[in-house]
Amino acid sequence: MHPANFTHGLAGVNLQMDSVTTWALWISIVAMCLIVIIARLWQGAVAQLRHLFNMNTDPVQQAYWARNGTPIWPWLKKNLIYAPLRNKRHNRNIQMARLNMGTIPSRFHTTLLLLYILSNVVYCLFLNYKSCNKSALIAELRGRTGHLAFVNMMPLMVFAGRNNAFIPLLRVSFDTFNIFHRWIGRLVAAESIAHTAAWMAGKSIANRMESGKHGMMHALQTNSFLAWGMVSLITMVFILIQASSAIRHLAYETFLHLHQVLAFVAFLGAAVHGHQGQLPLTNYVYITIAFWFLERFIRLWKIIYRNFGLRSSTRVTVEALPEACRVTYELKRPWDIRPGCHVYAHFPTLTWSLSSHPFSIAWYDTRPTPYRSLENEKLPSSTQDLDVPLPARTTTSLTLIMSKKDGMTAKLHAKARASPTGIITIRGFVEGPYGGQESLHSYGTVLLFAGGVGITHQLSHVRDLLQSYNDSTSAVRKIVLIWTVRSQDAFDWVHPWMTEIFKMPHRRQVLKVLLFVTKPRHAGDIVSRSNQVQMYGGRCKPGKIVEEEFEKRAGAMAVTVCGPGAFADEVRAAARERVEEGVVDFMEESFSW
Repeated sequence: MHPANFTHGLAGVNLQMDSVTTWALWISIVAMCLIVIIARLWQGAVAQLRHLFNMNTDPVQQAYWARNGTPIWPWLKKNLIYAPLRNKRHNRNIQMARLNMGTIPSRFHTTLLLLYILSNVVYCLFLNYKSCNKSALIAELRGRTGHLAFVNMMPLMVFAGRNNAFIPLLRVSFDTFNIFHRWIGRLVAAESIAHTAAWMAGKSIANRMESGKHGMMHALQTNSFLAWGMVSLITMVFILIQASSAIRHLAYETFLHLHQVLAFVAFLGAAVHGHQGQLPLTNYVYITIAFWFLERFIRLWKIIYRNFGLRSSTRVTVEALPEACRVTYELKRPWDIRPGCHVYAHFPTLTWSLSSHPFSIAWYDTRPTPYRSLENEKLPSSTQDLDVPLPARTTTSLTLIMSKKDGMTAKLHAKARASPTGIITIRGFVEGPYGGQESLHSYGTVLLFAGGVGITHQLSHVRDLLQSYNDSTSAVRKIVLIWTVRSQDAFDWVHPWMTEIFKMPHRRQVLKVLLFVTKPRHAGDIVSRSNQVQMYGGRCKPGKIVEEEFEKRAGAMAVTVCGPGAFADEVRAAARERVEEGVVDFMEESFSW
């Protein structure tokens, strides 16, 4: 067959082997999901038993649950699941020439990514090398790389969604899926580049054998099938550059919206390319685009349903604080908010687009709402109506603490500070809730580490655990809240809520608060209120705290952290040191982007 015949269509493409590699790829993804589901079910069963058996026990009686039953699972946690790739560094950003170069995936994430990427490389290179026709071999490579690029587009899009069904199913955070989204995106771009390079190589061979024929540029200009494929490729290459960590962190809001537009163009180009060429897996691209629209429809529906009523919408009150804002949403409908949830905040009057930012829910309340007056209510139409009680009315509010950074948070803080009272009411809405997959009720000892504004994630856990202790519905017997801040000004952020927590029954028996101020204004300001609330000057040393609390633990111990990457890495290292000595589970809340 002439080399020109291998430069278009399915000539030379091994469809049977393409189908085999597709099935192999999906089987590996499904197998990994099943392994995670089985592990999660086992963890959940153990936690449920631990919870049920320890709700009405004292700390001594929880000793059985403080010991590891097998050395295998603790070894896996220390050396694979909780382990950074090497040393301590995981969520601490890599800085080069003052540019943020991103974070390093954990050892477990790196293992999964390497296996997935290497399997794709093997599938791409699993060709018929016995073929005597070089053009046929190149055509097979072209078909295989394009085929796998289409297959990988589906997990690429699924992993990017906030409403990804695998998040609650696998109890894996969106942050983890975001890591896989970025690396699979790079893989799709690499396979698309290889696909185009193979076509160009085949076309080059054909042109050399057909002197006088038109070259590649002419083919791209006259063949819409090739042109749309090139549009998709160029867009993907641009995304590959634009999505680098340094560019993302320089202007995140601009990156985000440009990224979404470019992604849609790339998928559209791939869909037209596949349709015009009647390629086998074009339906994969259609499904990917359909999911893209579905995910955004769900997000839009959540915003409308959660924030808008028939007569009014969510009211947002912003109070300026030292280096932060306290933002309270009066919601139109009740929410089912779990401890540790986060939401995405939208302020269309502050930004040029519907940009959103994730924030942990610091506090939430549901309280009765009184009737205003008969003028605004339906008057009774009969004497029977007078005996009917008025329906209960409640108002749900949730509050966020937004640390002043660049972009939207800086504008919001400046606008609130410009007000004479330091408080403003603006238009805005909130999307969520998301997260909150992990329950801490089965642990006898809970250590809650917070760095800076990370305290917002831990406050809801403190209140929930204290309330469950008072209701005898959890195994918790000891709660230690560790908060490190730069200055005492940060205490104003959470003062009203800490006051409410300190008023809760049995707080002194269960809760201990350790405060670390790294840059106090005066040494005399560092004063401990009591044995239950202790304040220190200087940096927090997670290793020392975990060691001390581990020796005095009651039952199984949970160590959680929400804060800057370097601080979280220190807490992770401290927890890893103890996992083989007793039941210690580590959990981290992070928003890496």
